Parts: sequence; C-alpha cells; structure tokens
Amino acid sequence: MNETVLVTGGLGYIGSHTVIELLANGIKPVIVDNLSNSKIVVKDLIESVAGEKIEFVQLDFTNRQALEQFASSYPKIESIIHFAAHKYVGESVQEPLKYYQNNLGSLLNLLQVFGNRPLNFIFSSSCTVYGEPDVLPVTETSEIKKAESPYGNTKQIAEEILRDAAKINPLLRVAVLRYFNPVGSHSSGKIGELPLHVPQNLFPFITQTAIGIRKQLTVFGGDYHTPDGTCIRDYIHVVDLAQSHISAMKYLAKHRTDEMNYDVFNIGTGTGYSVLEIIKAFESVNNVKVNYTIGPRRAGDIEKIFGSPDKANTLLHWKAKYTL
Repeated sequence: MNETVLVTGGLGYIGSHTVIELLANGIKPVIVDNLSNSKIVVKDLIESVAGEKIEFVQLDFTNRQALEQFASSYPKIESIIHFAAHKYVGESVQEPLKYYQNNLGSLLNLLQVFGNRPLNFIFSSSCTVYGEPDVLPVTETSEIKKAESPYGNTKQIAEEILRDAAKINPLLRVAVLRYFNPVGSHSSGKIGELPLHVPQNLFPFITQTAIGIRKQLTVFGGDYHTPDGTCIRDYIHVVDLAQSHISAMKYLAKHRTDEMNYDVFNIGTGTGYSVLEIIKAFESVNNVKVNYTIGPRRAGDIEKIFGSPDKANTLLHWKAKYTL
C-alpha cells in the first residue's frame, strides 16, 4: 500500500503502536498531535523502533483555521486514522463540556475540511457505545444503549455523525472500529501506555503500583454481579489492535467502489476477564505483589462487557493473536 495516511493523536498510546505497524506495511504516516496527553519524545522512540524518520505536526483539530492550512499543505492525504480524543470515563463525568467540545469539534472539522477529496476514514470508537448490555457477547448489531458517561456519548454521537456524513458524501468511506480494552506494549519495550496524568486505565495503574510510583491501586467496586465482584472487560493487546487498522485500510481500499460506504467492527478477543483476574495474572507472570484495595464503584462504569470479533475476523481478515 503506497499511500500517505494522516494519523491524528499519533503520539498517543494506540496511535504510536499503529504508526509502527503502518511503517512496517510500507505506509507513510503523517502524525498530528496536540501533545495534550502525549510527549514529543514518543516520536523519537517510534523512529528508534521503526528505523526511519517520521513526519510530525503539532496541531489541535479544534482549531479550524490551522487545520485548513495543514490540509492544503498535504493534498495527497486520502486516508485518516482518527485517534485524537479525550478518553477517560471518570474525567468525562466531571468535565462533560470539555469532552463534547474536543471529541466532536475535532471530528466535525476533519470531515468538513477533508470532505471534498476521496477519503478513507478509520474511526477510533469504543465498546462503551453498547452501554450495559443485556446479552453477551455483544455484536455489531447489539442495541446501542443510553451512554453511561459523556465520553461514551461522544463516541455514540461521533458514529452517528460519520454514518450521516457517509450517506451524503460519495467520496467518503468509513470504518468504525469499536475497541475493547487495549493493554500491553510493543515488544521492544520502548513505547507503551504512559499517561501524562494520573492513570485512568487499569494496566498503567497496576504497573506503576508494582514498581512503587503509586502506593496503592484502588479497584473500583467489589460488589458487582460477577464471580469475584469486580468488573469484567475484554482486554486486547495494543499491537493486535494496531494491526486491525491496517486490515481496515485494506478493506476500505478494496471496497472503494462499493455502494456500502460505512461499516462497524468490534475489535477484541471475545473473552472477558475481571479486574482481580488481571491483577492476579500480572502478579503470577511477574512474580510480584500489587498493593490494591477495593474501593467504591466509579461513576460511569458498566458491570461487564466483552464482544464477538467474528465480523472483523471474517471481513477484515484480522484476528487477535495475543492472550492475557
């Protein structure tokens, strides 16, 4: 695949791993990131892993004028992988307007600024769109429940925006990837999940507690209707997740002339694990104790969710390789 792809939020956790996979497949990425939850040093680390230089532009996509200038400078971009968004459930409950302005404003600007050229658009969505599901595993046809958090709601609204835009723009092809819970890091150990602020996801809290950066890990809720009382999620290795974007790019390119120009895929393993199972597995593999306590439930969390990846396995020819 000899093309240039815009990767928004490309210095973030999932974005950086995806950039490495793009380079490995001969695809030239142009990374744009506003560095609100990432560091410029990640660019150097990506280059160290990939063995080649990458192109980076610091830009905030809510700045329409700056985005228009960027787009005019890159007329050959015909694919976008859109990661750039605020992503923390708890924070979104506390600061909902921040999430609506950033997550939806940036998407609208991208679609409007790039809307006059042929465009393959891969959107970073989330299993949060399913809310608290009635039946597990969830499939792409499962009911979209009322969002449990503003973050989840921005993903639901973004999917609706993309679907409506694709209906009226024949130049636009959209693949929505509904991620389950990404974890892990590149085998080089040079990049991984290192949030700038207090972690909001389980794995960086486990690792930071294990090495003493944080004194204790709080497990949010021990009284859920699950075997051990803690929430259940589908945890997918970040490299598997990154590779799904390459598969989605190939899928969109192959179906460029089809009438169907919007599709949705679950990206997960199909297996659910509880928070305590994850902690105990980490302790066992690394032969280390993690100091944790059971705390109150966290606003916006759902009890259990894992999804069927059968559609992605079949249509994208993608399958998760890594186990817990």
